Amino acid sequence: MRETSAAAQWRAYRQAGRREDRDQLILSYLPLVKHVTSRLAACLPASVAEEDLYGWGIFGLLEAVDRYDPDREIRFETYATIRIRGAVLDGLRSLDWAPRSLRRRAREIDDACRKVEARRGGPAGDDEIAQEMGLSLAELRSCLAEVHGAVVLSLQEALASGDEVGEEELGTVLPDPAALDPAASAIAGEVVEELARAIEALPDRERLLITLFYYEELRPKEIAQVMGISPSRVAQLHTQALLRLRRRLAEAR
Repeated sequence: MRETSAAAQWRAYRQAGRREDRDQLILSYLPLVKHVTSRLAACLPASVAEEDLYGWGIFGLLEAVDRYDPDREIRFETYATIRIRGAVLDGLRSLDWAPRSLRRRAREIDDACRKVEARRGGPAGDDEIAQEMGLSLAELRSCLAEVHGAVVLSLQEALASGDEVGEEELGTVLPDPAALDPAASAIAGEVVEELARAIEALPDRERLLITLFYYEELRPKEIAQVMGISPSRVAQLHTQALLRLRRRLAEAR
């Protein structure tokens, strides 16, 4: 069986440890950095430059190449994705770009949603949440758009940052309909199980949006076309879904 180019690069680097082999590996995996950072950029406010995300992501890639252990039988792409995302999230936290007022507003929306759901025993609609907060529907949706980036960062940080491989993001939890044996490839762990249950409990539109974004990897504009809504409405529904997921994970813990 012919050795793949990537496998040959890793073999050469492990055997000789030469700088040129390391540099070649880094160059070959730069598209992975672009993929990860562009996905994160779609969830963040326009004030956060994608170039900054890419720069932080490269540092994550460098660390991944230096610390990767092939004997752990984990694909490098999986390991590097976690490192790249972690480096980007560290960079964002160092900027403290989300002001306290924005985080407070996210908590207020979350609290209102929890109260409504406790009363009615099911998912709260936007109009009910707006009434609970004393806002108009338009004002609530404006708030959801404002807190969008902060909520996305918070949830992804909880699921995908850290040093240990195995912490998951939403995309790894959703089932692959093309897989021969989803059960055999499922990742064990209480957090993953709770997240899967929380996704199933989402209202239909929010569950569809989460599937399109994290599994199908569509961009917000593409999701807007599929769902027949505006990109701003996609951001609002995304925020709403992540608030529900974060709350249910916290309750489960």
